[in-house]
Amino acid sequence: MPSGLLAERVRRDIEVVSRAGLDLDTFLTETLLSLQRAVPFVAVCFGTVDPATQLLTGTRKYGDLAGRDERDHDWGLLEYGGWEATTFTRLASEGIPSAGVHDRTSGHIADSPRMRELIRPAYGYGDELRTLCLDQGHLWGAAALFRAVDDRPFDAAEIAFMASLAPALGAGVRGGLLASLAAMAPHESPMGPGVMIIGADDTIVQVNPGADRWLDELAQGGTGTAPTGVIASLVGAARRYARGEWPSPPRSRIRTAKGLWLVLHATPLSARNDVQGEVVVTLEEARPPEVVPLVVAAFGLTNRERDVVALILQGLDTKEISAHLHLSAWTVQDHLKAIFEKAGVRSRRELIARVYFDQYVPRLGAGVAPDGWFAA
Repeated sequence: MPSGLLAERVRRDIEVVSRAGLDLDTFLTETLLSLQRAVPFVAVCFGTVDPATQLLTGTRKYGDLAGRDERDHDWGLLEYGGWEATTFTRLASEGIPSAGVHDRTSGHIADSPRMRELIRPAYGYGDELRTLCLDQGHLWGAAALFRAVDDRPFDAAEIAFMASLAPALGAGVRGGLLASLAAMAPHESPMGPGVMIIGADDTIVQVNPGADRWLDELAQGGTGTAPTGVIASLVGAARRYARGEWPSPPRSRIRTAKGLWLVLHATPLSARNDVQGEVVVTLEEARPPEVVPLVVAAFGLTNRERDVVALILQGLDTKEISAHLHLSAWTVQDHLKAIFEKAGVRSRRELIARVYFDQYVPRLGAGVAPDGWFAA
């Protein structure tokens, strides 16, 4: 375990770099160099996490794990499809900033499906120490440190030391995402929403690069519906809205060939040079608040059931959902039963796994924006 003087020195070093405005990769490199002195490890897997749902948005691997991605799918199934004491979401929901598998299982490592089925046979590691990266109550990332089978397991002092670093790690990750985006070359910067102006004669009057990009990807398939047909229907509804025949500006959603959801809006423009009927259409990637309704729309859920799903993704248990929605625990359980049946799953974990593989896995490898969601 780290000595008092060494631990304090390492903690101070990490706190300093967490406030230095470093991009995420530099922050992690500097942090791990310092951390290795106090808590030795043979490998580290670091993941950025969407603070809105606590689902993984990207990974970085160091030491023996560097470049090894062949079992990531299996890891995702165990992490989000199972339920054990040291999943990142469970640690976050229970307010535990750091935990060692050997410690949590009282030395019975095989009690952990993740260690038994993946970590030990595939990588030869004997223990894992997990630490959350927390900033202002939100989860921005998580780190997993590994030791070989022949090494001693992580002890209680090391786990407590890592827990004390959770706020600095969270601040560094959050700041690192902002610095990484700011450091992008101009051609790498997110282009923002796509914008199209459709003329009164239904021809495209103007289109920006963002719309060109989305339209090109939609033309490759993915939904079975031609994007021109969706856009034409929105334009028609927008004109009806302008005439008072439609209750609100229309919007729709469409899925790209890569499995990403786009949200499309159509708004009628005021008359210009005696020309009426022009419509502006915007195309943008669905943001976290829109992901839940997009994913569960196909399940045919009621509005209340969608509210329950949103809270499940935030890690709330039945009692907390009951208090938040002002429902009895029995009513919440009834909603859960209906949700599972409609979604074709058997548990909360299977539901979360479905959202993870449907909305997050297709985006892994892309940049992550300062709000924790993927950059466009």
